[in-house]
Amino acid sequence: MGAQLRVYRRRIRSTKSMAKITRAMELIATTRITKAQRAAEAAGPYAREITRAVSALASRVTDHPLLTEAENPTRAAVLVITSDKGLAGAFSTNVLKEADSLTQLLREQGKEVLTYMVGRKGVGFYKFRDRPLEAQWEGFTERPTYAHAQEIGSALMEKFSADAADGGVDEIHVVSTEFVSMLTQRAGAVRALPLEVEEVDSSELEAVHGSEPLPLYEFEPSAEEVLDQLLPQYVVNRIYFSLLESSASQQASRRAAMKAATDNAEELAKNLTRLANQARQAEITNELSEIVGGADALAAASAGSE
Repeated sequence: MGAQLRVYRRRIRSTKSMAKITRAMELIATTRITKAQRAAEAAGPYAREITRAVSALASRVTDHPLLTEAENPTRAAVLVITSDKGLAGAFSTNVLKEADSLTQLLREQGKEVLTYMVGRKGVGFYKFRDRPLEAQWEGFTERPTYAHAQEIGSALMEKFSADAADGGVDEIHVVSTEFVSMLTQRAGAVRALPLEVEEVDSSELEAVHGSEPLPLYEFEPSAEEVLDQLLPQYVVNRIYFSLLESSASQQASRRAAMKAATDNAEELAKNLTRLANQARQAEITNELSEIVGGADALAAASAGSE
């Protein structure tokens, strides 16, 4: 019985130590969520303005290569944004599942898929299964910068601008996680190129501009040349915003996972404490029974000798 009690006590100590670690990780993730949200909010105004400018350009230019879909697309690039670290619940798993679904859909359409991976978790997942990667980036998923987005965007734009004979792609898709709230993060895929300019609802425009008229743009030297310069920046900005949202989603998912782990560890410690108390009580009861039995035996022996 004593050995079992020692096992319980050892497990209680290790469980409480684990709970301290997961609690600390939960607090760290909570702090980093705030920083990631601030970064996304700071990038918001620029993203909105460049989207409005591109929308105005797209209304005047209809035959630009970044706006025109290929007649028979044969090759597509898929950028997948995962995390560098684990202990974030199903964050990377959900993104990889979404990427697999998109890849299967593209292949059913007869397209060859080139995968570009961000994050050590995704890179490890593909390498373990001997899946090819066209390019990979690691080490910045928790704190992405605009320079990282430029590097990724340049590689994708170069591939999109290349001819099919040189390994160029006809489409670029981005698979990442959208930060909906502290409790909800949604993995999804969007097509970045050929560009699909999103139409803004009139009520949304009124909420932003009030009763002011929408701004009118004059392009110099021409709308086509301005679009050549602006569209790559627009694509890089979309990638950057996806990285920022993925960073915030990763921390939110890690916070939820660590909170659940802490709660489970505390509940396990309570159950082990209860079992340890029961074992200790049984041990005391057994010792008392042995003492009483010994006393009864001595009393009987004394009575017999008399």
